[in-house]
Amino acid sequence: MEKLTRYIKPYTGYIILTMIIKLLAAVLELFIPYFMEIILDSAVPAGSRGMIFSFGALMLFCAGGCLACNIIANRMSAVSSGKITRKLRYDLFEKLDSLSAGQMDELTTPSAESRLTSDTYNVNQLLARMQRLGIRAPILLLGGVVMMLSMDPVLSLVLIALLPIIGITVYLVTKKSVPLYKEEQTVLDKAVRVLQENITGVRVIKALSKTEYEKERFDGVNSELTAIDQKAGMITAITNPLSSLVLNLGLTLVVLIGAFRVNAGVSKSGVIIAFLQYFVMILNAMLGITRIFVMWSKGQASALRVADVLAMPEDLTVKEIPPEHEKNPPCIEFRNVSFTYTGVGKNIDGLSFKLNRGESLGIIGETGAGKTTVLSLLMRIYDVTSGEILIDGRNVKSYPREELRSKFGIAFQNDFVMEGTIEDNIKFFRDISEEDAQRAAEDAQAAEFIKKREKGFKSGVAVRGNNLSGGQKQRLLIARALAGNPEILILDDASSALDYRTDAELRRALHRGYSETTTITIAQRISSVRGCTKILVLSDGRPIGLGTDEELMESCAEYREIAEQQLGLSEDR
Repeated sequence: MEKLTRYIKPYTGYIILTMIIKLLAAVLELFIPYFMEIILDSAVPAGSRGMIFSFGALMLFCAGGCLACNIIANRMSAVSSGKITRKLRYDLFEKLDSLSAGQMDELTTPSAESRLTSDTYNVNQLLARMQRLGIRAPILLLGGVVMMLSMDPVLSLVLIALLPIIGITVYLVTKKSVPLYKEEQTVLDKAVRVLQENITGVRVIKALSKTEYEKERFDGVNSELTAIDQKAGMITAITNPLSSLVLNLGLTLVVLIGAFRVNAGVSKSGVIIAFLQYFVMILNAMLGITRIFVMWSKGQASALRVADVLAMPEDLTVKEIPPEHEKNPPCIEFRNVSFTYTGVGKNIDGLSFKLNRGESLGIIGETGAGKTTVLSLLMRIYDVTSGEILIDGRNVKSYPREELRSKFGIAFQNDFVMEGTIEDNIKFFRDISEEDAQRAAEDAQAAEFIKKREKGFKSGVAVRGNNLSGGQKQRLLIARALAGNPEILILDDASSALDYRTDAELRRALHRGYSETTTITIAQRISSVRGCTKILVLSDGRPIGLGTDEELMESCAEYREIAEQQLGLSEDR
């Protein structure tokens, strides 16, 4: 929670002013029954119209002032809580963006989404309600008790005797509800994950007729979320009716005892009427306090979840590792690199290779062999468990993140396509000229389908590229990778949806126009990597072959088997 107080500090003065205005509104409201008691017990019996009109005017002034102050304070609370939440949500997004892949794996994407949306909303509601009710309710409660004590201490004892019962109830409800609300947010993370998977995989779900299965899966997590919410709601729902019951019983006792006291001549009827109004005020104040505790339960649970993310330490820090003073260092060098995602077993084991500037590396192997993991380690999305990775003679851990990532142009098989225009997707908010974007589209073999569209580069692209075919999306993504003139080009199975002719033309364009660019290609097709300077064959994270196509055909049985199978299929066709 300390992490969140710094967001409130800049608005401390504004919040204090809001609460002062709320305090003024509550004080004005407290005087209305008091003035009415004076009219009934003093002005009316004396027949003084002047007193009646004077104190009546004071009552109208208090009511109008109370209304105006409450409106102003409520608007001010909305402004301050909105600004605080805006800054909090921005910093939370920035923090999530800075987390390493390992930290995001631990946090999970659905949890990050719910913390950024529902949790920050709960914090916003907590801040707004605390400003609106945090001063008004206690002042009305305490002020009402003080005013009642000044009028008739005996009758006041009825209310004072009932307050501990309500206080104990609120305490017990809060103690039970906070853990439940925290658990509810955790289950909400699961619900978001299931929903996200359904939206992302809707085509596969429909194609495999798994709609009913997914309905049952969502119903399971939805039922779990509903059960926890109902349990928390049932506990917190006790406070309002119990508070109302206790205070209404007290109201009845005041009327009964007050009647006997008026009959005995030790109290007045105006006092009893004023007491009834103060009882209503106190009742509303107690209900307001219970709402504060319910909101506090939700807000505290959400604030703790947000604070947990903000307190996460920076994982992939820049290390002070001096560069090696080699005359012509390799562009990329892996030195006995090993890596594990879970700490159990090795996903990459003993990988070593060198790649000079302008050379190309093809990586091939079965699914799950660790091909994409090699790229993740190179770009320092994850840190190696052991060994070293160097770019231009510098350890990747010594590069600032922006400097390191600026060296790469990357196209994944299923990468991100945003809603916008074709030009927007190629430039992707980078300072890239229109000529460079068009050149990249030509080299990526995307210009052909772009020119056929009515608006060309200004043509619209739907969310996730739903109005593009698989091959068109891949060519668009390759154009994005090429547009920034990268030092290192990475194609992670980025041409799997291209036909053989387009794939061959793409490789020729890369060889012709990007001879100084170091290229790493991951592919399932052996034809996509045969022309590479070096080919790396992986199996279960271990390198089992490294060399040219001719060398591997002679020395690596696995590579030769893949080549014979795929070439045989080509010949059959």
